Amino acid sequence: MSTIRNIYCVGRNYGLHAAELGNAVPESPMIFMKPSHSAFLMDGSRLELPAAHGSVHYEAEIVVRIGRRWERGVATAELLDGFALGLDLTLRDLQSELKKQQYPWLKAKGFRHSAPLTAFLPIPEGHELSGLTGTPFSLSINSEERQRGKLEEAIFGLPELIAHIGEHYGLGEGDLIYTGTPAGVGELHNQDHLALFWNDVQLGDCRLSLE
Repeated sequence: MSTIRNIYCVGRNYGLHAAELGNAVPESPMIFMKPSHSAFLMDGSRLELPAAHGSVHYEAEIVVRIGRRWERGVATAELLDGFALGLDLTLRDLQSELKKQQYPWLKAKGFRHSAPLTAFLPIPEGHELSGLTGTPFSLSINSEERQRGKLEEAIFGLPELIAHIGEHYGLGEGDLIYTGTPAGVGELHNQDHLALFWNDVQLGDCRLSLE
């Protein structure tokens, strides 16, 4: 896996997902971050996660990689270097406790291996990135589909996300953006087999080990 700098994540970017968790739809992109050490390549190997903090929840997402420094006016397609599919993993019970205490979410969102992802592929061809935004992606657990969506269904599209992140935090080569998850999130269990699909073609998988 090539060098990863910053991992930006977008919360509540699909309306049905926000609704299933009882959250309001944000009026502007809701951005949080994970450490680069949270990345884990889904190449069929075992994914080890902590089990001492309660339930671990999955969220399948399209991940884009930035290939050059962001500047105002640069077209979105010129900034993108590739895409992958990924999982934003959350220690949900711990996150709920942190929210009650009004503490940051890092411990619940940024733990080691909390950002598994497939190998990166070139950006699909298509007018205004339609090959990327209009193609379905999905997650199966133990051969049962749990999530399916398209990036074009997101509340905030790639141009809006990139402009917002670039303006407020900066973007450069090697930065990743987890673009949000559709409805269907849920709890993971020990020995679950997770597989991510792009237009029904498997791009990566792993076997879960909760310790």
